[in-house]
Amino acid sequence: MASRLNPYLSFDGSARQAMEFYASVLGGEPSIRTFGEFGMAGTPQENQVMHSQLETPSGYTLMASDTPPGMEYKPGTNITVSLSGDDADELRGYFAKLSDGATVTVPLEKQMWGDEFGALVDRFGINWMVNVTSA
Repeated sequence: MASRLNPYLSFDGSARQAMEFYASVLGGEPSIRTFGEFGMAGTPQENQVMHSQLETPSGYTLMASDTPPGMEYKPGTNITVSLSGDDADELRGYFAKLSDGATVTVPLEKQMWGDEFGALVDRFGINWMVNVTSA
């Protein structure tokens, strides 16, 4: 898979409904994973969306999640640019270059789902996520 750039949307408890709506508009079937599937079973966030992805017949990719506990949800700033793929060197390079003058909120390192992931707010105030898919 080549690297891709796509929007990542954040919601306050309505990610599932939003992704189902976008699928009805753009086509495709969203894949949806919940917080409960990743160690938060039995919590109020158990059925909220940790990550969802919609691939459309036209080739569009849209990702979304509900805002995790402890993070602020602020409409207007709930869009992040996501870079993802399996070209580790390319994606690590992007993260390193974007980090110049940025605030790194999650260092680029291996995560519980098996991929390398990092997040930052660049020097212009734009949120970025980089995910290197594990082999």
